[in-house]
Amino acid sequence: MLTTSFCPHRLSIVTGHYGTGKTEFAVNLALAMARDGERVMMADLDIVNPYFRSRERRNVLEEAGIRLISSSQACSDADVPALPAELLTILEDRTVRGILDIGGDPVGARVLARFQPRIVMEDYQLIYVLNANRPEVREPENAIAYLRGIEATTGLICTGIVNNTHLCGETTEEEIRKGAALAAEVSRETGIPVLCHVAEEKFIPSLSDLSGTVFPITIQMKKPWE
Repeated sequence: MLTTSFCPHRLSIVTGHYGTGKTEFAVNLALAMARDGERVMMADLDIVNPYFRSRERRNVLEEAGIRLISSSQACSDADVPALPAELLTILEDRTVRGILDIGGDPVGARVLARFQPRIVMEDYQLIYVLNANRPEVREPENAIAYLRGIEATTGLICTGIVNNTHLCGETTEEEIRKGAALAAEVSRETGIPVLCHVAEEKFIPSLSDLSGTVFPITIQMKKPWE
């Protein structure tokens, strides 16, 4: 399955509520794009979550040929709200597929606001990652309000929803299906399409009946104590 089948745009901006697994999705998306033969750059711009940061998988990404830039190059544990100058490379080099992993709330999304005039000139998609097990967004109206808050902060329009419902190591097929139902309802109420359902490889055979793309992932992000 080529990533262009559900993520055809040159720039993929990945956002969502804290704990949705947006960084897991972003890292797996970058790796899948690289396997598809794409030139990929990824920017870790998450200044909200100090635990799950794409820069923690720098070695894995770079071994796959992916160039990673982050808001703090020198210290992997720092949480510095400063944008790297290299971000402009992603915006300006139209020969690369760019993935921007931004903060998990409207506050974290502010890092992109200053680049809004530049981003809207590009072929971009703002992806809203949804996890039905996050209490703050488990109801459609709350999920939509959160999505609209991110749009208002960034000045960008959300163009796709990703169902990434999980319970870490306790995830089941039923949980993923619950998330599919929530994503479908949010999609109906907003008109924003569901791009894909995220699932570990082991669940793929049993989810073949789901409407839309099922994107297989391998868990890359680990808890700090693992």
